[in-house]
Amino acid sequence: MKNRIVMAAVASLCGAFACAETVERDVVIYGSTPAAITAAIEAQKMGRTAVIVSPETRIGGMTTGGLGATDVGSRAAYGGLSLKFYRDIRTYYRDVKNWKWEKPLDYAQRSYTFRQDMDDAMWFFSPSAALAVLESWEKEHKLDIRRGEFLDRAKGKVKVEGEGEQRKIVSVVMESGRVFRGKVFIDATYEGDLLAAAGVSYTVGREPNALYGETVNGIQRTMARGHQFAAGVSGYVKEGDPSSGLLPGLERDTPDPDGTGDRRMQAYCYRMCLTDDPANRIPFVKPADYCENDYELLFRNLAALGRTGKKIRMPWINSSMPNRKTDTNNRSGFSTDFIGGNWNYPEASYAERAEIERAHLRHQQ
Repeated sequence: MKNRIVMAAVASLCGAFACAETVERDVVIYGSTPAAITAAIEAQKMGRTAVIVSPETRIGGMTTGGLGATDVGSRAAYGGLSLKFYRDIRTYYRDVKNWKWEKPLDYAQRSYTFRQDMDDAMWFFSPSAALAVLESWEKEHKLDIRRGEFLDRAKGKVKVEGEGEQRKIVSVVMESGRVFRGKVFIDATYEGDLLAAAGVSYTVGREPNALYGETVNGIQRTMARGHQFAAGVSGYVKEGDPSSGLLPGLERDTPDPDGTGDRRMQAYCYRMCLTDDPANRIPFVKPADYCENDYELLFRNLAALGRTGKKIRMPWINSSMPNRKTDTNNRSGFSTDFIGGNWNYPEASYAERAEIERAHLRHQQ
């Protein structure tokens, strides 16, 4: 009976802390972006063992999260697994069963990137198509992906050995207690948490021009041309009255000249996959904590555009994806970008990041 009690206690501890399992591979890759997946595949092709340690349960990063409008540039620049991905997307859409909401020729008529007979690759796609391709790679290459594993960012949890250029990561501990050891570690996240926890220097925000002898870093007023407010938009609570204070989302200008560094970063947004097909739509829901005053700048900007006599466009841009879907992105002075809402994100705790993400979701809803 005593032995049974002891065994039950051990089993309980294992369930809570994963028994501090240690996983050892040649290459340990943190993150689940396409860079992480391709790194693991290439490592295995070279005869090495690899494991992907993913905080996310859905692999693919922005590629499976709504950013389906590839900034193609020169198609000749693509090769390797990157080109294979876009070729596999093309193969996916060659299957008629994957055209549920429209016909390929209908899409071809409204998409300048779609060449049904000319291209062997396809550059615009829906999130589900990208996920299907990357999950097929996971299965084909028998990738070892440990989902839902968050790096323990506390001091000492990322073990580094050596000095100078010989310094390297030898093991990392997850919040679950699981340990990953490897000969090579790759940080394939967007945040760079692994590198930061290993003591690699980094910068958050905009560097000043003077730091590297450049010309368009830091604060930029005279260079700001795109995504600006229309002329005549007042930022005061009571239009034209400075004593009434600033509307939400605004701050008073700094006396620092252009080129000065600061902590500001490029804004974040969610890339939305929308549709004009009623049979495939989920209704927009008004957030419970919606405050109309948070969007007064948007209303005023639209009104100011109307006074110019120009055609008023929606304050976002819809890029056409297959099956009557979109990749919807920011446009104009007030849009899906939650400007200023992400400045604390890089060094925030996981709980704080989750709240920042919720705030961005509320902003777009």
